[in-house]
Amino acid sequence: MLTRMNFIKVSILFFVLFCFTSCQEKHAAQETEIVETAGQMNTRVSDNIKAVILYALDQEGKINDSIRLSQSSIVNAFYTQNNYQRIWSDHNSFLPQAVSMIDFIKHGKYYGLYPEDYHFHDLISLVEKINTDSLSQKDAISWTKADLMLSDAFMQTLKDLKEGRMLPDSQSIISKQNMVDSFFVLKLKEVNSGRTVSEVLSAVQPQQTDYQSLQQALKAFVDTMDTKSYPYVNFPNSDSLDFTKKIYARLIQSGYGNSAISTPDPEEYTEALQSYQTDHALKPDGKAGPAVVSSLNSNDQERFRHIAITLDRYKSTPPFPETYIQVNIPSFYLKLVDADTVVLISKVVVGKPDTSTPELTSSISNMVTYPQWTIPESIIRKDILPHLKVDPGYLARKGFSLLDSKGDEVNPYDVDWSKYTKGIPWRVVQGSGDDNALGVFKFNFNNPYDVYLHDTNQRYLFKNDNRALSHGCVRVEKWHALASFIAERDSTSLKPGQIAGYNTDSINNWISKKEKKTIIIKKRLPLFIDYFTCASKNGNIVFYNDVYKEDYRLAIKYFAKK
Repeated sequence: MLTRMNFIKVSILFFVLFCFTSCQEKHAAQETEIVETAGQMNTRVSDNIKAVILYALDQEGKINDSIRLSQSSIVNAFYTQNNYQRIWSDHNSFLPQAVSMIDFIKHGKYYGLYPEDYHFHDLISLVEKINTDSLSQKDAISWTKADLMLSDAFMQTLKDLKEGRMLPDSQSIISKQNMVDSFFVLKLKEVNSGRTVSEVLSAVQPQQTDYQSLQQALKAFVDTMDTKSYPYVNFPNSDSLDFTKKIYARLIQSGYGNSAISTPDPEEYTEALQSYQTDHALKPDGKAGPAVVSSLNSNDQERFRHIAITLDRYKSTPPFPETYIQVNIPSFYLKLVDADTVVLISKVVVGKPDTSTPELTSSISNMVTYPQWTIPESIIRKDILPHLKVDPGYLARKGFSLLDSKGDEVNPYDVDWSKYTKGIPWRVVQGSGDDNALGVFKFNFNNPYDVYLHDTNQRYLFKNDNRALSHGCVRVEKWHALASFIAERDSTSLKPGQIAGYNTDSINNWISKKEKKTIIIKKRLPLFIDYFTCASKNGNIVFYNDVYKEDYRLAIKYFAKK
């Protein structure tokens, strides 16, 4: 008679053989283990769970040729503590939590998830087989696989809802042993103790208002989305013939052009393109420019990827405090939030794609009236130095001064500019005034990128729809309202006996007199510069241009096969 340990060893050997032969039809009979007595099923499944997990841990999660446990170590931790008892079924029946887990995976897109990442198709196939085939109901191996896949799906869903999918394993909570027991194992134990799957999984998501409103608006989007998959069109494309073919193929998918040909003649191509442009409120010039490509790429599958990435971005964003400023780069807007109320919304101008505004978290520490602009080295190298090589008088025409380390002015005509290629040993400064690129006001905050919020002398740019136009700093249309809020906030935070060094009136006075003043902020205002390409507004999801192609790069890396 086999001892329990010998039985486990035999089971491991059986599963190695099973995994080796599973793809061969002539060995299909070896993939089953029929248990005639329902009362014996729990014991046999428990023994098999232990054997399969031991095998999977040695095979990078694989339990056969088609199934791999994504979180085998965490699954093992749970079953070890649970004495390898099955939790999703009992005897020859699935428990309610199994049905709920499969339903949650089925509707994973409501949470920005892809069901296929959580064994959905394998589980549906296996459940259908067990529910419709009396012999499968007696198969301990089928129940073993179902239990392990459901536990693995739960752990993977838990991780992805908590922190997203874009962190390397070394930084993920799955690599932190304290989280295995205190988070993963604990949450599955809660389900095993009667708490609903939906309640446990939903509760681990970020509680930020913007995240919650976007996630709640997602159901209506998913229920009505076009599930057809369209190829992404890259732009620009140096191969004009290849580009024309891809544009035409994409037009055909949308119902324009002649599907019988792959390479249209110029007349057919122009006619199809103009029809598409007319129907989509684009200039019908028959040219496939950025607007056309952007429109073709704006299908529901692509939009869903933006939503999924945005939800994951929120999961790695620090919780917002009670009062804060958020600049969302793709939307070209700043908002000021105080006690869950949006008290200010302002248009902004952000960096051009080649001088992008960085994502960061900081706090506004001081403000400056009539600031000087010390031009960043990157701009000097790229824009100013080439002009100086041609004409040293360029600085004077722009209102710039060349200063040494002591602050003394250097005559640009005395410099041999041909010697410099990567930079210069002087500062280039634009004096304060109405023509200064920073305008009449500047907000400073600590950051390694030498960027700040400021007014501008080009206020007409706020009328543009595309406001990715700066060298990296953020130009704020309603800078005065923001400064007034900060001044009022500083005044109300004073302790008894303290006197404010400034207020809104003094700011207005300094500006009217064109005085340069540095204002130290007592109660620093938290600042977040983020990159979210969609948001919920009045229950509907609005989308913004992926101005720096950040979402596109993430989609290629993490969702290429979706």
